[in-house]
Amino acid sequence: MNADLILYNIGQLVTSRELSNGEIEIIEDGYIAIKDGRISALGSGNIPKELISFKTSLKDARKCVVTPGLIDCHTHLVHFGSRENELTHKIEGKSYLEILKKKDGISKTVKETGEATVHQLVEKAKKTLDKMLFFGITTVESKSGYGLTLENEKKQLEVNKILASHHPVDIVSTFMGAHTIPEKYLNNREKFIKEIIEMLPKIKEENLAEFCDIYCEKGIFTLEESREILLVAKELGFKLKLHTDIMNNQGGAKLAAEIGAVSTSHLIHTDEEGMNALAQSGTIAELLPGVSFNIGEPYASARKFIANGVEIALSTDYNPGSCPTENLQLIMQLAASQMKITSNQIFKAVTINAAKAIGRQDIIGSIEVGKKADLVVFDAPNIDYILYHFGTNHAKYVYKNGSLIVNKRHLYY
Repeated sequence: MNADLILYNIGQLVTSRELSNGEIEIIEDGYIAIKDGRISALGSGNIPKELISFKTSLKDARKCVVTPGLIDCHTHLVHFGSRENELTHKIEGKSYLEILKKKDGISKTVKETGEATVHQLVEKAKKTLDKMLFFGITTVESKSGYGLTLENEKKQLEVNKILASHHPVDIVSTFMGAHTIPEKYLNNREKFIKEIIEMLPKIKEENLAEFCDIYCEKGIFTLEESREILLVAKELGFKLKLHTDIMNNQGGAKLAAEIGAVSTSHLIHTDEEGMNALAQSGTIAELLPGVSFNIGEPYASARKFIANGVEIALSTDYNPGSCPTENLQLIMQLAASQMKITSNQIFKAVTINAAKAIGRQDIIGSIEVGKKADLVVFDAPNIDYILYHFGTNHAKYVYKNGSLIVNKRHLYY
């Protein structure tokens, strides 16, 4: 079959196809053929003649690295305002939980997001997505959680829907009404939990979210409260996620495994018992080194997770408080320098494993025949160089569904 586009002379073609040893495939001197926005062929060496016609566009990759489009599988994309005012608190040594208890923290973002219009939220999030595209991100998971009322949670999720239909980056939507306990409910937690549970069928009826997430942490939602909310969500057909084990070992990883969560995140203080539970359930561990870097917490034990058979994903956790960055390449570089995991493991964590964390592994996350032609061309001789040369953007070209949408820092959509 003739191709519409062929990328050839690829120095390292990172297919992210999983090998029997747990690593991902990397092809030297590779090529990729694209037809109707999908991968139609790939290989090494000379391009088969049957793929080329007079209509085929040939693009010389000039020995650059080509990977699947990067997937940011954990973000709080839609919000208003910013929280640079917390910088002084961090410098003074205040913990993240101490900041949460102040009238800034999440409460500040909830207030500003509630006061913002849909148009303002769309414009701010669109600017963020454009930045993410420059770094090679082609799919983003986006959580609500800065509403805490049905009206404002729906507003965030409606913004996801608008962005999904108007921006080239694909959006996967998650309802996270259980992000924190509003101040007015601190002495009546049961009432707020009841309100969250009452929101769930309304969110589902309007098809505003695919996943349900919750912040299971000391001082936020207990294990029992998290289980109650998530099991109701599961009965309604939501897929499940869980923030947990951030400041101490809550046993949240075991809960995630028990309820069949697709993924669970942070996991800084998860013990081996929790890791083993995740390995057995197949739940993806989303590790977020940017949060540790920014708030001064330890890094999750990525090597132990992998050694215990847990599949890990890496994500920015882009949000206005604990990790205000769109730069997934920086997160990958932190995983190398601070978590001490290999380049192969890191690229697996932001491609096929990240796709699994959002239930999209059948259509994205690897370069395989039939999958969407979401691709990044990195101006680097190999994947090690991308992680070694830190603090810069190595993405030169980004393709979405086979179309060039980023060309040397210029957007085309």
